[in-house]
Amino acid sequence: MNLIQQLAQGLNKSDAEVTRFLVNAPKKYKVYTIPKRTSGHRVIAQPSKELKVYQRKYLELQKLPIHDAAMAYREGLSIKDNAMAHKNNRYLLKLDLENFFNSINNHLFWRVWESIIPLPSATNKEFLERLLFWCPSKKTGGSLILSIGAPSSPLVSNFFMYKFDCVMSDLCRERNIAYTRYADDLTFSTDRKNVLFEIPLLVEKQLVSLFGGSIRVNKKKTKFSSRAHNRHVTGITITNNGKLSLGRDRKRYIKHLIHQFSLGKLDKENYLHLKGLIAFAKHVEPLFLQSLTKKYSAKVISEIIEGRND
Repeated sequence: MNLIQQLAQGLNKSDAEVTRFLVNAPKKYKVYTIPKRTSGHRVIAQPSKELKVYQRKYLELQKLPIHDAAMAYREGLSIKDNAMAHKNNRYLLKLDLENFFNSINNHLFWRVWESIIPLPSATNKEFLERLLFWCPSKKTGGSLILSIGAPSSPLVSNFFMYKFDCVMSDLCRERNIAYTRYADDLTFSTDRKNVLFEIPLLVEKQLVSLFGGSIRVNKKKTKFSSRAHNRHVTGITITNNGKLSLGRDRKRYIKHLIHQFSLGKLDKENYLHLKGLIAFAKHVEPLFLQSLTKKYSAKVISEIIEGRND
């Protein structure tokens, strides 16, 4: 069964309907920008509601290989699991891939696909790239790239990085280094002093070898740290005794929001943000949630969780 037939069957549509829809799918995106944390703006291309339905259906149908080192966008895994992989090691290195999703274009994607598994038929290939890739050009037929806003992009990027993850995992195993990748964040840790200093060069060599330099490290974000300093992995702090923590600043911020909530001064947006932070705290550092319950009362915390202001 080809891709069109699979999608048609899964979405309860005719083959003709699915074909018609996918012809112009790379143009069915709403584009906007959001400010980056440091400087500049990030371009977000959000697929139309219907295109998201198609992309999510493909996620149900796909069986693409993904390496165990890929921690993002996999069922049952979270940033907590990513941090757990490094919590007992003294030395930490973090690398960031620059403009990651948008650097993966359709031509590079198929070159990488062919190095992992056999290529699909020409028809499947054509419709699959229309389903998964965005056309940022105003001209139809322009270059296609992965968009940050598509629900299918994380899976595609994990598959795209499969060989890289295989190679880096092997290289790290030989050196007693733990390696994980959370989307564009690469994390390495070890108990052996000075071993991590050779890793950035090894990573760059593999990126050139596998992707011809299309995927690059953002050198401004390369960070070495140890137990002598704060260690952070995908937003989670690792304490000196190997525990996972939300970090002092985030805890202070949560307490501030709870205080505002208890005074009835929290607007809807900040309330929803607090609700998410409480769920995050429960997942990452349950003892902190217990301390909040003691400080503010079980009644206040349950009102936040259960949605008094919902």
